[in-house]
Amino acid sequence: MSDVVDIARSWIGTPYRHQGSRKGVGCDCLGLIRGIWRERYGEEPETPGAYGMDWAERSGEERLYLAALRHFGDPVPVASMAPGDLLLFRWQEGASAKHLGILSAPGRFIHAYEQAGVIESALVPSWRRRVAWVFRWAIENVAIND
Repeated sequence: MSDVVDIARSWIGTPYRHQGSRKGVGCDCLGLIRGIWRERYGEEPETPGAYGMDWAERSGEERLYLAALRHFGDPVPVASMAPGDLLLFRWQEGASAKHLGILSAPGRFIHAYEQAGVIESALVPSWRRRVAWVFRWAIENVAIND
């Protein structure tokens, strides 16, 4: 999925903005994925609605996972992740996943991080152990709601 990686890399340097999804203007981790989706497929299949910084803690629901299932299909094993794959992270065991990124190369990923904006980071052990699910971008998995 080199096109996904190329699109994600074109977002590097975009400032962090909670609920944003505009390249060069500002985005959060979900906004980065939304922007990649728009560049790749056009219109988004759904909008997330407003969400607070603590949405995962307050709801306790796996909202990111359920949305990924709807629009990417079944997850792939973490051990088989490949560049271009969507990574869902959970900060601690038993908590909802609340961070997203794109695997850009073996051992590297692109994400929007509050302290740094959109960056490419090493998938060091402290990040790798937080990967909860991996989803593959594939046109046959795309579910566009009418």
